[in-house]
This record gives sequence, structure tokens and C-alpha cells, in this order.
Amino acid sequence: MSTEDDLVKHLDQVNQVVEEYLPRQKVVTLINEWKVMASANDAIRARAKEALAAADTHYSKLVSRTYEVIDEASMTNNLSAKTAAIKLVMDIESKRIDMLQKAGLLENKELAEEMMEIERRQEVLVSILKDIASEYPQVRDEIMRRLSSFAKDNEVITVVHDIQ
Repeated sequence: MSTEDDLVKHLDQVNQVVEEYLPRQKVVTLINEWKVMASANDAIRARAKEALAAADTHYSKLVSRTYEVIDEASMTNNLSAKTAAIKLVMDIESKRIDMLQKAGLLENKELAEEMMEIERRQEVLVSILKDIASEYPQVRDEIMRRLSSFAKDNEVITVVHDIQ
């Protein structure tokens, strides 16, 4: 009788497993169905676009405030704060583009235009740093060290120090 009892216990256990498995499969199916519906839902996509637009606006405010720091640092001759703020602008812009790229919002043309604008801004910022390095030789080496960490492999950054 022991084997018959064991068989009955085993069948009960199998039934319990099946009872647990079937609802789980139904839940997985429903979750997958929800994912498909959610990705196709215009309202959800609109909310995602709103969130991206808000983040983009936030990045713009951060850049604007960082330029205020640069202006303040220029007025007080705080070169380390100015250098740090310039680097921060470059980092913020890079992160913003990365966010928009990952969201798939930038078409190739838009991306190219935005990248050109970022490169132009970076050139301006590097030019500012070069001017500061020329004007203040005591910080030139530090600026050059920091700039070299951002330079492309084939790019050479040179600061000419005018001796008068």
C-alpha cells in the first residue's frame, strides 16, 4: 500500500505544480500582451516624449546656469572654477545628446546638425581655455593637462605664450 500512497502523493504534488504553473503562464502571457499594447499606445508614447522634453529643458537650464558660473569666474579671475564650469558644459551637452540618441528622437540629419553645433561649442570652449592659458601662464600647464585628456588621438593642442 505504501507505493500506492506514494503514487497518490506524487500525483497530488504534480497537480499542485500544474495548478501553479498554469496561472503563471497566463500572467506571463498577459504581461507580454500589456507590453505590446503599451509600446503601441499613443498616450504612453506622448508621456515619454513629454518626459524627454522636460529633461531636455532641464539640460538647457543647467547649461545656462553653468555659463553664469563661467561669467562669474571670469569677473573674479577664478580660473579653476572657470575651467571646471567649461568642462561641465561639455559634459552636460554630451549627456543630453546621448539621452536623445538613446530615445531615438534624433534623425540622422538632426543628429548631424546637433553634433556639428556641439563641436562648434567645444571649439569655442577650447579657444577660451587657450586664451586663458596664454594670458595666465601659471595655469597653462594644468589647462593643457586637462585638455589633453579630451583631445582626439590625432589632435594636438598647442598654446602659444606671447612674451612681451
